[in-house]
Amino acid sequence: MTTSPMSAVRIESLDSTSIGLKPGQYTVSEPSLVAKASASLSATPRPFLKWAGSKRRFLVDLIPHLPVAFSTYYEPFLGGASLFFLLAPPRAVLGDLCDPLIETYQSVRNNPSAVLRFLSPLKQTPDIYYAIRGNPGGGPYKRAAEFIYLNKTCWNGLYRVNQKGEFNVPFGRPKSDGVANPENIKACSRALASPGVSIQVRDFEATLENAGSGDLIFLDPPYVTGSGANGFRDYNKRLFSWQDQVRLAHLAAHLQSQGATVIVTNVDDPSVRKLYPTFDKHTLTAHFTISGRMDRRRLGSELLLVGRRKGKS
Repeated sequence: MTTSPMSAVRIESLDSTSIGLKPGQYTVSEPSLVAKASASLSATPRPFLKWAGSKRRFLVDLIPHLPVAFSTYYEPFLGGASLFFLLAPPRAVLGDLCDPLIETYQSVRNNPSAVLRFLSPLKQTPDIYYAIRGNPGGGPYKRAAEFIYLNKTCWNGLYRVNQKGEFNVPFGRPKSDGVANPENIKACSRALASPGVSIQVRDFEATLENAGSGDLIFLDPPYVTGSGANGFRDYNKRLFSWQDQVRLAHLAAHLQSQGATVIVTNVDDPSVRKLYPTFDKHTLTAHFTISGRMDRRRLGSELLLVGRRKGKS
């Protein structure tokens, strides 16, 4: 049976007699994943947020490095959740330190219709944008709707707060009239509402505390600006420091040694490569669009690191 790229990729539970997999593991079809990733504007579920640094444009490149099967999916730097929505796994542990981001995912999971009731009437105009930006509040579904609205209407989907923790990105003159696709929001809700999926505000170590053999872990941390320097974390007042990068690399190596498949993305810098001596290294190339000027939107490279226990699929 052919899987349509318009729908979620089918993930099947296998018993212990199936191609040598352990009980409770899940396998995915690589052709189906590629078809879905290639239909990024129509496939569901797909990210409903536009997140700076999103790996949506690299999904096809990530697919060949996925394991044949995995038990639980872990993503502690959730952002736009591109890989999670591509896989739509029945068991996942999702986290981030950005409270409004996680609350938005929880609200979409819990009651997408309530979020859409607040979101649908909002027009993409500077007056409405700045009124919402300057006066946040209300219940969780209203806050989630306004978070989605600001994200899709602000400059380049950037989430940035000032020293007081206030969102301060300017209006972005969006090119599309639509803020969110209702059918996709509902599809995302179904993926997030799987009984085996948890979503919490946590540091990456806490998110990964139960990860181990047979699991799939995707790490897309705030990127490094150089060895010994702070990376950037505009959506949280605490910077993700070089020491945090080192802490993450040590944990990634430990999980690799335990038999997990660990996939890491970061800036392609010699200092980062040295942090992951046992990981396979690949270069990803794409146009970077964070700049507001077209003449500064140029090709750049990112680093893909893949760690798995040697001899394991």
